Amino acid sequence: MLHLGLLINPFAGLGGSVALKGSDGVADQAMALGAQARALPRSRRALKALASIEGKVRWSTWGGAMGAHALAGIVQRFRILGNAKGLSSAATTAQDTQTAAAALLDAGVDLLLVAGGDGTIRDLLPVVGERVPVLGIPCGVKMHSGVFATTPEQAGALLVRLVEGGLVRAARAEVRDQDETQLREGAVATRFYGELLVPALGGFLQQTKEGGKENEALAVAEIVAELQDQLTIPAILGPGSTCAAVKEALGMTPTLLGFDVWDGQQQVLEDATAGQLEDWAATLELVPRLVLSFTRGQGFLVGRGNQQLSPKLVQQLVPQHLTVVATRSKLLTLAGRPLLIDTNDAALDQALNGLIQITVGYDDYLWYQLSDSLDQPQQQAQQDA
Repeated sequence: MLHLGLLINPFAGLGGSVALKGSDGVADQAMALGAQARALPRSRRALKALASIEGKVRWSTWGGAMGAHALAGIVQRFRILGNAKGLSSAATTAQDTQTAAAALLDAGVDLLLVAGGDGTIRDLLPVVGERVPVLGIPCGVKMHSGVFATTPEQAGALLVRLVEGGLVRAARAEVRDQDETQLREGAVATRFYGELLVPALGGFLQQTKEGGKENEALAVAEIVAELQDQLTIPAILGPGSTCAAVKEALGMTPTLLGFDVWDGQQQVLEDATAGQLEDWAATLELVPRLVLSFTRGQGFLVGRGNQQLSPKLVQQLVPQHLTVVATRSKLLTLAGRPLLIDTNDAALDQALNGLIQITVGYDDYLWYQLSDSLDQPQQQAQQDA
């Protein structure tokens, strides 16, 4: 079950309607001029679009206007992690946003849904980095950053697509902001601050299409080229035809239904056992890369056909050192079902629930859900008043 975090800047875009060109530092003035808050109603528009996945996700948020007010009455259960200190005044601070974001990340959210503007996203950047993807609900005035969906409803629709197993690309988007003081004086100048991971529509790209369908052979060739560039470090490569193609490109002798080991320059183990994999990994100074695919149609990533991966090794390598390879066509054989994990350690399996990146081409990645259960039973989450 995916764990989503909601974070709202309650005063994003407040100055737009009263010609203040934004809300940075002028929230009190904007409210005195009669400005109406945009973030709460726009956040609720996005959340209503998520009605079809109620019970398939769990939510964590911040208190009051920074999240809980938007979820109340739309989402049945959610967890409140804390409250802003500055909400007695007309504006939350950058520190409020950063404190809330850090708490949501520490709680293990898989994706952060953020309602705000460029200033909000800029505040998040140093805290979030590339730890989780971020999706913006557009509420600000300037909106130069690439994190935001076009509309609140489209933000909701994209999350529905992600939860239901649609093709959702793992992309990077620029974080940009401009000096509102200069803007009010008529000078328009944006500045680049960095990039965040974002979910984006992930249909078939033109270079791997023929007649409206994916050319799987070309897609596999792109995956192989991407992995050749990456695997200059030690790696464990799993079973399956896509992994076998990577092994062959590296000059290895591939075991189609087994695990082979690469030290960054040459093959060092063929058809390795669980004990051999653990012993080899223990000799390394670097943590090795684990390259896996999954069973077409079934979706087992770990647990069927690759019992050579012990729970100890999985805990060491997944998800931080995991590369999953598959074509888009292969993902579509799952019909929206999550990838499955069964290490024979129930607590570990549940801890690994969440989003993973899948390499589907050269510099081309998708987000997909990893689960220990097809049923994904509703987990208990606490709702605070």
